[in-house]
Amino acid sequence: MNPINTGISRAPSAVLATNKVIRNTYTLLSMTLLFSAATAGLSVAFNLPHPGLLLTLVGYFGLLFLTHKLRNSVWGLASVFALTGFMGLTLGPIISAYLSIPNGSQMVMTALGGTGAIFLGLSAYALTTRKDFSFMGGFLMVGILVAFLGSLAAIFFSMPAFSLAISGMFVLLMSGLILYETSQLIHGGETNYIMATVSLYVSIYNLFLSLLHLLTAFSGDD
Repeated sequence: MNPINTGISRAPSAVLATNKVIRNTYTLLSMTLLFSAATAGLSVAFNLPHPGLLLTLVGYFGLLFLTHKLRNSVWGLASVFALTGFMGLTLGPIISAYLSIPNGSQMVMTALGGTGAIFLGLSAYALTTRKDFSFMGGFLMVGILVAFLGSLAAIFFSMPAFSLAISGMFVLLMSGLILYETSQLIHGGETNYIMATVSLYVSIYNLFLSLLHLLTAFSGDD
């Protein structure tokens, strides 16, 4: 059998597999965003208190670990909805706090619109140009770790200016992560749509919160 012909014959199936992963990822992402928005809305409607930083981190990393373990089974779908639903519940009290300040609702809607525009713009760019952004992987991993530790320091030591800088850093990092993950989907670096969904969801979640913080701070209401 001619190896060249074999490679050519496999190419269409590889493209079909990649397209299926992309389609499943964006379908699941849409569903989880709607579910997360619903749980956040319930949290706002019932004025639920924030569970606190420790419980939020334990819940997030615990459900993230569970989703990773179950990513190749049908239970992975249940765990990703549990993760995004939980994050929606933790988001509700934060939104409530912003809504209580002057022009808070306007800031929330502006941040939401900005998040949507950035995500759609970057995703469209990566999908249409098909550029390979895999080179950003190491930088993003280190940058996100540094930003995460910096955000904890800003909370514990009450440093508003530093917290604002961390939010700006998160906007850049999450934008990069959207490009990176979309590129991974296109070029076959990510073949599990559940984990791709989680990565994109986390990017959108952090991007929204960071934009909201920045917009409110620059409006003089933070």
